[in-house]
Amino acid sequence: MLKDNLIILRNIHGFSQEEIAEKIEISRQAYAKWESGATIPDIEKCRKLAEVYGVTLDSLVKTETIDGKNIIPPAPKGKNIWGSVTINERGQLVIPKAVREIFGLTGGQRLIVLSDDAEGIALVPAEVFEAKMKKAMDYSEVSIEY
Repeated sequence: MLKDNLIILRNIHGFSQEEIAEKIEISRQAYAKWESGATIPDIEKCRKLAEVYGVTLDSLVKTETIDGKNIIPPAPKGKNIWGSVTINERGQLVIPKAVREIFGLTGGQRLIVLSDDAEGIALVPAEVFEAKMKKAMDYSEVSIEY
């Protein structure tokens, strides 16, 4: 719910209720009522809150959970948390339908698997990765004249 996201985001960003209230030009008491669920902000105040917290309006007002248990904080704009997937016995996983639709992923499409030993793995469409690598190689071939 909105109230849960407001509490989580305020704590993540290290703001007091007073600081957030000042940023969006309301009283601390009004903000406290939003966090308690006693009242809800109007759409314009929600827009301001989303801007302050760097999230989308949509992610501000809806609550996401992992496997229906733990609440996930709203992701920053342009970032997404899609939930979890389970790797089967053959090492395969199913990419959620919403992800496939948003990124236009289809059966048989090549994905590049990237990793960071400390951070985990990422999947990038091969054509995107190859285009970025070509651009990097093109830049490396540029000679600098003094």
